[in-house]
Amino acid sequence: MFFAGRSGILSVLIDVYILLIFVYVLATWVPEWRYQSWHRTLGAICEPYLNVFRRLVPPVGMIDLSPMIAILALVVISQMLRTVGL
Repeated sequence: MFFAGRSGILSVLIDVYILLIFVYVLATWVPEWRYQSWHRTLGAICEPYLNVFRRLVPPVGMIDLSPMIAILALVVISQMLRTVGL
């Protein structure tokens, strides 16, 4: 079953959050979208988590690796939850 147990629900929530981060990062490349309300909402959801990784790996020039590291961390956590079955 798709939502079997807590691990299924947590995995789905993590997958949705990964998707939100991905959409947010892609939307930052389109200048017209930066001032849309949906983009500000995504920023309010994603930026607190991304800022944790920006403190660890600050942007170098125009390259910000924090979203990739943040998504990688979420994937690792999701896999650990699936393995443990929590």
